[in-house]
Amino acid sequence: MTLSAIRTESEFVVRDGDVELLRYVFVPDSPQLESPKPYLDPLRTRAGRVVSLFRPWDHVWHKGIAWSLPVVDDQNFWGGPTYVHGHGYVQLPNDGTQAHIAVTAVEEGQIARFAHDLEWITENGRRLFTERRELTARLLAPEAWALTFVTEMTNITDAPILIGSPTTKGRDNAGYGGLFWRGPRSFTDGMLVTADGTGTGSDIRGQRHEWMGFAGRHDEIDATSLLVMVDSAANPHHPPQWFARSEEFAALNPAPFFSEELTIVPGETVVFRYAVGVADAGAHAATALAAHLRELL
Repeated sequence: MTLSAIRTESEFVVRDGDVELLRYVFVPDSPQLESPKPYLDPLRTRAGRVVSLFRPWDHVWHKGIAWSLPVVDDQNFWGGPTYVHGHGYVQLPNDGTQAHIAVTAVEEGQIARFAHDLEWITENGRRLFTERRELTARLLAPEAWALTFVTEMTNITDAPILIGSPTTKGRDNAGYGGLFWRGPRSFTDGMLVTADGTGTGSDIRGQRHEWMGFAGRHDEIDATSLLVMVDSAANPHHPPQWFARSEEFAALNPAPFFSEELTIVPGETVVFRYAVGVADAGAHAATALAAHLRELL
């Protein structure tokens, strides 16, 4: 089982035969309000079914899967308004950019791999981090494939940087931030899956788990797809609390800063690793898929 890859000046595309599995846009044309950042969209199963959503009207800064951080000191690398305790969400001039610098690796074959360097720049032009990021895609089975995502972020300032969430700023149960997936509209009211069972976002949001899955149904065709995310045991604050939704919209996010800030001192590099599985399957396949993904980390 082999994969083909195409790299342009702004995108990295991975194909499984005639099916485009992923498109990684590393030089986006997003407006500043949406905190320009690389993103993965569309994502598809091996059968070609789309399992991501790009720029939904309710949260235009949601883009498939993206590494998004809403609270970086007083800066916002998520997009849109910032949560301010006592005032709610306020639009501030603090929507930063994750700017591409250079491609460092491209590979296709048994795996498809893409690595690049970035820098994190505030809206007023201050550089906070340099980052080395690597994505790898591989086929697991006739009905499943896996994506691994690794980020290494280095504080290049002369002061500690605190990463948090709206919850660490005072908003209850809103600890989103990190590797965030937004699912298709048709997945709304779908099924969240953990090692302990199934439930809805209101049931599970804020719980700690090593992995979590989402099973959703498609429009137009009688089919269900499954997406599973696994947190590396080496990640800070593992196992993470999860920001997950099934009501209102479909979302999964292992949120390492949900209720506890992470301080990165000057010159320090923090590393996060994740594995994401995409399958033409239902909730029953989540545990086995999570076990395969764990082996990749």
